[in-house]
Amino acid sequence: MEKLRIDKWLWAARFYKTRSLAKQAIESGKVRIGGQRVKASKEIHCGIILSLRRGVDQCEVEILRLSEQRRGADIAQTLYRETEASIVQRAQRLEERRASHSGIRGEKPNKKQRRQIHRFIHANNA
Repeated sequence: MEKLRIDKWLWAARFYKTRSLAKQAIESGKVRIGGQRVKASKEIHCGIILSLRRGVDQCEVEILRLSEQRRGADIAQTLYRETEASIVQRAQRLEERRASHSGIRGEKPNKKQRRQIHRFIHANNA
């Protein structure tokens, strides 16, 4: 096999659970080849580098093999390789997200603290 539809490959490589979800992601611009949007019917071959956006994560993968059949996750991971730059960028973004969220979640105030908060609010609004 030399060529394969991109939506079929994304499904077989287990990036998306169904071909229709892969097609929706392609049509919404979450999958790009060389920075350009593609159609679901685009034929791909080995060696192409795809940019995928899933949620807040973005990764670049190189297609190593083509497959029309969806197999187990261990076999699906042999179909592609994530680029080194993409791995570094994803790790950096993850650390940035973790740092920006640190300290936001605190403990809930106990009963005494809630009373103090209510007294403070009512004293300043009156």
